[in-house]
Amino acid sequence: MKKKDKNVIIPEVKEVAYACDEALSAEDFAWIGPDVKKSNTIVRESVSYFKDALSRLVQDKVALFLLIMLGVILFCAVVMPLLSPYGFDELHSEHANMGFFYTAPDGHMHLFGTDSLGGDTWTRLWHGGRISLTIAFVAVGINCVIGIIYGGISGYFGGVVDNIMMRIVEIIGGIPYLLIIILLMTIMTKGIGTIIIAYALVGWIGMARLVRGQVIQLKEQEFIISALTMGASPTRVLFKHLVPNTLSVIIVNLTLAIPSAIFTEAYLSFIGLGVPIPQASWGTLANDGIVVFRYYPEQLLLPALLISLTMLGFNLLGDKLRDAFDPKLRR
Repeated sequence: MKKKDKNVIIPEVKEVAYACDEALSAEDFAWIGPDVKKSNTIVRESVSYFKDALSRLVQDKVALFLLIMLGVILFCAVVMPLLSPYGFDELHSEHANMGFFYTAPDGHMHLFGTDSLGGDTWTRLWHGGRISLTIAFVAVGINCVIGIIYGGISGYFGGVVDNIMMRIVEIIGGIPYLLIIILLMTIMTKGIGTIIIAYALVGWIGMARLVRGQVIQLKEQEFIISALTMGASPTRVLFKHLVPNTLSVIIVNLTLAIPSAIFTEAYLSFIGLGVPIPQASWGTLANDGIVVFRYYPEQLLLPALLISLTMLGFNLLGDKLRDAFDPKLRR
């Protein structure tokens, strides 16, 4: 058999090609490019920024555990003193549990034993937690309000106003805040309100600086320029547009500021400048427990454990919130 020339078209193949050309038409071809209808379909549900951050926070097992732990501590501080058979006034009356000083935990009448006054340690712990957490939340709330207003005004107006306001902040921040609080506590009458006022007078500096930096960064954005062009007043721009856009940073800072307030209160109570007797916070209980630590270690370890767990929980939760509110991690 002779080898065929590759340039020669075999008649049979040529006829088949002509037959294919005649059989194919435009209807035999289909568009295989992108499907416009499918491309315009919303695959993911549209969610807000805060809803998306909350969903990612709940999906984090560590953050969920911290929320449950802090929720249990807050719940016990509010509810347990109400459920206890030993009222707060009974714990410190002259006839309360007379003769039952520093008793060991028995699991029936006194779950954690009694203290130097014959009071139930379990009930005093949660009474102390209520006072410590109240001071921390109220003081941090006041600091937040003052810091947002002060930092927002300073960052928005800028110029001479910003320079004057920031110099005041630097003067206050140049003095150790614990020294200022201790000085105020020695001058003012001891009490919960005094601790809150003393901490609130110096604790807003960090929030003010944070809000000022965020406002300076945001005020040059297009939506702020559009609001000013449409005639919005500075007050409306500041509290309607600028402050809401800094809420994620503010929430994270609040979470990290609460442990600082708890530690400050515990430290003041530990050195004798806290709430007066018969009231007791976790710091006061720790101060009472260190005196008898060698004989009754639970009197110090229990309040110290609650202080440590609460501070650790809020610190770690602040880190998780910072990750949840980070738009770069959004999927």
